[in-house]
Amino acid sequence: MAEQHYELAHVFTEASQRVNDARGGTPRDLNTPYTFPSYTKAEWTEKAAALRQQIRVANGLVPTHEPTPMNAEIFGKIEREDYSVEKIYFEPFPGFFTTGNLYRPLGKSGPFPGIVSPHGHWGRGRLENIERGSIPGRCINFAKQGYVIFAYDMLGYNDSGKQIDHRYGGAQEDLWGLSAMGLQLQNSIRSIDFLESLPDVDNERIGCTGASGGGTQTFILTAVDERIKVSAPVNMISATMQGGCICENAPNLRLDASNLEIGALMAPRPLLLVSATGDWTVKTPTVEYPAIRSIYAYFDAEDKVHQVQVDAEHNYNKESREAVYAWFAKWFLGAEDASAFKEVAFEVEPDDDLLVFAERELPTHALKQEAFLPAWVNRCQEAIEKRKPTSETELRAFQEELGSGLHHALGLDIPKITDVTLTEPEGAFPTTYQTRLSAKHLVISRKGIGDAIPAILFSPEPQVGHDPVVLIVHPEGKEKLIDLETGNPLPLITDLLSADRKVLLIDVFGTGEHGDYERSEDANYFTTYNRTTAASRVQDIVTALRCFTGRGDVSEVNLIGIGEAGLWSLLAAGFTDIKNVVVDAAAFDNRNDTAFLETLPIPNIRQIGDFRTAGTLIAPRSLIIHNTGDAFGTAWITEVYGNIGASQHLLVEKDRLPDEEIVARVTTA
Repeated sequence: MAEQHYELAHVFTEASQRVNDARGGTPRDLNTPYTFPSYTKAEWTEKAAALRQQIRVANGLVPTHEPTPMNAEIFGKIEREDYSVEKIYFEPFPGFFTTGNLYRPLGKSGPFPGIVSPHGHWGRGRLENIERGSIPGRCINFAKQGYVIFAYDMLGYNDSGKQIDHRYGGAQEDLWGLSAMGLQLQNSIRSIDFLESLPDVDNERIGCTGASGGGTQTFILTAVDERIKVSAPVNMISATMQGGCICENAPNLRLDASNLEIGALMAPRPLLLVSATGDWTVKTPTVEYPAIRSIYAYFDAEDKVHQVQVDAEHNYNKESREAVYAWFAKWFLGAEDASAFKEVAFEVEPDDDLLVFAERELPTHALKQEAFLPAWVNRCQEAIEKRKPTSETELRAFQEELGSGLHHALGLDIPKITDVTLTEPEGAFPTTYQTRLSAKHLVISRKGIGDAIPAILFSPEPQVGHDPVVLIVHPEGKEKLIDLETGNPLPLITDLLSADRKVLLIDVFGTGEHGDYERSEDANYFTTYNRTTAASRVQDIVTALRCFTGRGDVSEVNLIGIGEAGLWSLLAAGFTDIKNVVVDAAAFDNRNDTAFLETLPIPNIRQIGDFRTAGTLIAPRSLIIHNTGDAFGTAWITEVYGNIGASQHLLVEKDRLPDEEIVARVTTA
């Protein structure tokens, strides 16, 4: 019998026995071809709501920060025959400046439609005026046609370049949801606020258009801000290239999604796709447009989505601009013959007449680049602290808002119980011990995902039915919970079995039967398209818990996380219906960014409250956090449990609890 036990301890880590987990394959990147799924209307409704929140979390918009005055400055007005141009700057948040030019009609009666106009990666930014693309040219023509249009700098271009670099960001900034893309999205959102503050703008008629990187900004803005009523992203939405700059690739942005879904979030508002034969949008008429139009069909709004392809290289040239003029005129000006809106000759002002800080200095309180992260961290901390629950009502509100934030920061899929499968691998055998227990080798997976979580389920014998289940996670895999000499499970397991608990051990992603996956998570934009290993491990714990929660033959589910796996377990526990949670904090310094970067490099995690949020999601259920040492702070969680009258359900211990005490608390709580 001992020899068979020895096999049980080792066979699952033999190379020939390792599972085939699709997540260990070639990572997705910005050039990975994407096939748009065939969504039903119900599936799209669910996907759209989740994706909007995913975009918001990825760009640092959750939780919302306290609004601050924009302190807009409008000056340097130049009047031409039928339009004017002015210099503008304002503050999306204190010390961060949006800079640009405002073009307005002259000789016409308002209020006028407003347009926000991000420029894209042209060499001269919003000043670019070449045949392939003229930002001032389209603004002048829009103003002549009867629009108020605001052309503003992308991060680090022209006037913005006096404050911050375009390729701003890094791993530490990612923890806090601070990125070039997020800052640009704030520019765009506050640009709508700015237009709405102008008496000559009709707030019910605001649109957005831009090309290339400006096209990305256009469809990202329309996805999260319903105030955009008409949209025209030019030369960007593609199934084969998702955006080649850091300002288009916020971490967590395109997990299980692409620009096609993001573009389709415009439905049923009017959307024009302008593509070119000479870039990655060459297949728009036959690929991207039909995919997005299939979503518009669910709203009976096929007439509100249209495509135009221009035979040219990557551009926003005259032909492309005229297509956009016609589209906006149809929806904003009620033009019966929108094709009559042709571009007229224009003359662009000298650079110094358009640059905001050509003749004046940047305001003295403008943040230096190195000050952006500390200022942003303070705003995040204030936003989280403001939401600390002091009652059960506030607890539910916090769990809904910040729980959603943590959900998307981790990139979690919380599967339905019916979508989680338990299978016995080929060649696996049940083992009956001489004592009162048996073991079964299993693989847990989610339908349609291709993941594989190796597991051993120990059961007390004889089984009486409806036994509670305890999931135990070890950072080095389930083999570490088995005595290699005898093949017997360790006392932590046998003691639980003696208390009539089933015990489930799993190998989370990259441990045990998974082996090592060779992939670089430091590669450009890896986290935009793929979950980190740490996030995948949290997912596996959630998946394993969901496999047993709510089943008729299981009375309750409990969770024990050992060592670093205690951190993954704490992040996972709030997303499932479990009774007792016991986590080893591993003396992790949860107030130190460096510790997160070394151990839990998960984008957006600190932005949404990290372990403070995770612990609050568990409340008021039984939670034990031990082995905190002097590093792992628990004051927030302790205060929340006290505020809601649940202090008796929380235990915090500086030292590591002995296994026998863990068993006692799990089996008696």
